[in-house]
This record gives sequence, C-alpha cells and structure tokens, in this order.
Amino acid sequence: MEPAEAEVQQLRSGYTQRTTAPGLQNGTPSTLTAKVSGRPRRGRRRPQITRLELNTKQRVGFYLMVGLLHLVSLMPDCLLYPLGICGGFIGYLVDRRHLKIGMCNLAIAFPERRLEERRRILRASYINLGRSAAEYVRLGGFFYRRLIKRVTYQRFELWDQIRRLHPAKGALVLGAHLGNFELMATAHALHGHQISLVHHTQRFLAGDALVSFVRERAGVTILRKHAAARSVLTGLRQGQLIGVPFDQNAKRSEAVFVPFFTEIAATASGLARVVALTGAPVIPAFIIRQPNKRSHRIEIFEEIPIQRSADSAADIEVNTRRFVKAVEDAVRRNPEQFLWTHRRYRTRPVRGTPSFYQD
Repeated sequence: MEPAEAEVQQLRSGYTQRTTAPGLQNGTPSTLTAKVSGRPRRGRRRPQITRLELNTKQRVGFYLMVGLLHLVSLMPDCLLYPLGICGGFIGYLVDRRHLKIGMCNLAIAFPERRLEERRRILRASYINLGRSAAEYVRLGGFFYRRLIKRVTYQRFELWDQIRRLHPAKGALVLGAHLGNFELMATAHALHGHQISLVHHTQRFLAGDALVSFVRERAGVTILRKHAAARSVLTGLRQGQLIGVPFDQNAKRSEAVFVPFFTEIAATASGLARVVALTGAPVIPAFIIRQPNKRSHRIEIFEEIPIQRSADSAADIEVNTRRFVKAVEDAVRRNPEQFLWTHRRYRTRPVRGTPSFYQD
C-alpha cells in the first residue's frame, strides 16, 4: 500500500468528513477497466483505479492466456492436481536462483533447524505453489464459482463484532503470501462479501491484466498501489474491507525497519499511517491449506491493538512491529505454505551493508 506521507496529509481533511455508511457492507463486482475489456458496466461510478493501458501485443497476450486458462480448466482434478504438484517439484529442482533466496530466508527465520529440515520446508513451499497454480486454473477458467465449496471460515463471527465496535468504519485485513493466497480475497468475494485488495502493478502488463480479470470477475475491487491512498481512505469511509498484503520488502523512502523473525526488515509504513489517520481496525486473516490438500480455511484473528500517543513516529514503528509480528506468527504455524522466495531483507537498515542475497 505505502501511500506517501504527503499524500496522506493532503487527504486528511477529506477523510475527516465521515459518512454514515454501515460497516462492512456487501459490494458489487467491478470490471477490468483496461483497454482489453471495453466499457465498464453502468451503475455506481468507481474511480479509475484498475485501468491498464495495454498495446496490441499485450492485449493479444492477455486474450491468449485467458483462453488457455479456460481450455486447461476442462481437465479433471485427477489430472490437474498431479500436474500442479509435478510443476512445483520441478520448479524446486531447476529454479536455482530463487532456491538460494529461499534457503537464505529460511536460515534467517529458523537458524535452530537443520539444513535438511529447511530444505524440506522449501520443497513443500514449491509444491504448495504448484497446487495453488492448479487451483488458479480453476479460478481463472470455467466453473470458477465451484471453488467456494472448498473454502470455509474460522471465527467468521468476528466480522459482526467489528461492525458493532466500528459502525462507521471499514477494516484493514492484514494478509500475507501464505497458503493459496490468490484464493483468499476471491473466495471471500465469491461468498458474497465485499472486499477490496491493494495490488502492485506488475511489469508484465498482460499477466497483470489476467490477474485483474480473475480477481474482478470474482467480485474483488482492485486498488492499484501507485494510486491506492485516496481509494483506501474512501473505501474505509464507506465501511469497506480492504485487504493489504504485508510480507514484502519496502523501499527505503517508504519503510520503517522492524524485526521479522531474527533480522530487521524494511516494512511499509503506509498501513500504520492510514490507521493513525482513520482509526480503522486491523484484522489479521490468512488462508491455510488443510491436511487433505484440496480444501482451505480462512482463519480470522482478533484485531491488533493500536498504540496512539503524542509521538506519531513512535506509534508508526510500534504498530508496524505488531503487524509484522502477526504475519510472523502465522508463518511459524505453517512454514511449508509461505512464499520464501521473495527477497524480504533486500533493503538493509544501513546503506552499504552487504546483501544477504547473491544476485
């Protein structure tokens, strides 16, 4: 998310004019308002936050990928899942660059574990990605609504408690690249519940358009990271749920340095700034693959206590530390389902400090 502090300050006066919208209300699916999709649906006007400018080559690539997803989705699960598992295992064998990154991260996270155990965790993580890829084919192809039968909730009643405690506010859902993370927001939307998701636009625009198409078709509203601040504040004012992935490296200009496992990690300060501005609750929620490997459970936790004092800089650091700790706890419970191949410690607290990773 990471809205710049200047932009947040600029929007402060606009947010304080709160509406009386009820909390956590249902929403309606938006469309992929890129050039690939034609005109958006008529109805309530939405900010043009999902727009992607695609050239002809990129549009062709997007349509080909959508067609391929629909074609492959005709395969039965008895073939699709084994292919996904094989793909994940092959990735573990041949993806040498990301394998090194993953092993480095695991050494930082679990220094007390043996090398063989860390390798086992990373191999299981790749296989989890393979299974998730098979499920993504389902999500992006035909009969995608059938996936909601595989996703259940733990402590769903917490949403009602949030509505009662914060009747004029939305909520920020703290997430991570854990389990089948792509299924979490889409499953919540397919169950009929409003959800918006902060999304970082990828360099491969045709692939980004595909991700946007799959999410928005399910009913997820996308808030693009470069223009998310205003949309997040507006959504919270309207009582919406905003999903925020919170396990990625942040740029130095946007970061606060807090512990993640045994090392200091550059972490986005934007979430803590928005919380300070809006008073919105932060709810950790993660999707976890169940022992049968085919079903999932969205686990919802109590809202994170927020420190509010006269020292805003200290509040941002303390609250960001608490957010990161919630993610770390979830990863510790399910390390085989976490995406270990991201360079989480790329930005070091002191400039010139040697990198953990060999590029």
